[in-house]
Amino acid sequence: MSIISENVIPGNHGKVFGTNAKEANDLRRIEENLLKIEGVKNVIFNDDFPVEFTVHTTKMVEIKEIEKMVKGLGFHAIPKGLFAL
Repeated sequence: MSIISENVIPGNHGKVFGTNAKEANDLRRIEENLLKIEGVKNVIFNDDFPVEFTVHTTKMVEIKEIEKMVKGLGFHAIPKGLFAL
């Protein structure tokens, strides 16, 4: 494991997560709760299936913290692979 694979790094790339949440209300709840995590700047959802969201941060945020927050809402957040350089 490395610092890049265990954290969301600040910048334009963000980190993409897959989720099993589908309803607009559930996605809104996920966004609202993730924005409560210190350092999370924004959360962007795609409109495709499977539903994915990208988290952008202003400082390093542990992926485990994001997964725990979403799991507490009854859904999962599975991080996708590292961004391409």
